[in-house]
Amino acid sequence: MLTLEYLADLLAQHRSAGQARVKEFRIGDQAFAFNSRPAVMGVVNLSTDSWYRESVCLSAEQAIQRGKVQHEQGADIIDVGAESTLAHAARVDDAGQNSKLLPVIRGLRAANILVSVETYQPAVTRACLEAGANILNLTGTDRSDELFRMVAAHDAAVIICYVQGKNVREVGDFNFTADSTAMMRDYFARQIEIAQRNGVEKIFIDPGLGFYYRNLQDSAIRVRHQMTTFLNTFRLRELGFPTCHALPHAFEYFGDEVRSAEPFFAVLAALGKTDLFRTHEVPRIRAVLKTLKNF
Repeated sequence: MLTLEYLADLLAQHRSAGQARVKEFRIGDQAFAFNSRPAVMGVVNLSTDSWYRESVCLSAEQAIQRGKVQHEQGADIIDVGAESTLAHAARVDDAGQNSKLLPVIRGLRAANILVSVETYQPAVTRACLEAGANILNLTGTDRSDELFRMVAAHDAAVIICYVQGKNVREVGDFNFTADSTAMMRDYFARQIEIAQRNGVEKIFIDPGLGFYYRNLQDSAIRVRHQMTTFLNTFRLRELGFPTCHALPHAFEYFGDEVRSAEPFFAVLAALGKTDLFRTHEVPRIRAVLKTLKNF
């Protein structure tokens, strides 16, 4: 049971981290003030394997329209991806990803909407940045120097995801042998150094709570890990860069009300001082953030 005593003890143990501020920067023509206003990222999935059916778009026209609607609903950024991260999902080669992603990126950018692209493939990254993508949502660790150089060359931003493996599709069991937030902090510190060495300064860090680790399929273990990570997020802000969270769903608990899960987890993420909320439910998350701001 999450209690007020747990929250008070967590802050007492890491009080200096509670005051940490993060870097603020511009992406495209939009300035982000993360220390005073969290941002929201909407989701457009181009893979039919994606489990969140409301986010799946079967054509470029449908995807562009969904992105425009989410932008009107309050999304600061639209994240697009052409390969699901689910373990059973089909792999999509570079050509297949580009054929789906590039028309959507161009359409959204023509509407002056900021676009993030989720991939770990260099060829896909290059094509998407050339098409106007503003952010690389990097879901892998392989060839990171090359990918960071591409990001820097296009004055783009990067979301560095925490991945225990070569990429999000090649993970096994999650390592629980130590404080997971401390492990993430060490990982992100190394990746930030590599990114900056390659010229990248617009950086987000993402604990990767939606990735498919084999030993996180038990609902109680997975949700406890997700809740703990959300509430400890403020500790990662001591690295000096904003934190992005993909909001999860906990089907086993929410059942037919699964669309209420992201707003619930958004409250925990906000308490942990998350800076960028990645969500399929933009208006619901905007409502949660506006309500919390009134307190």
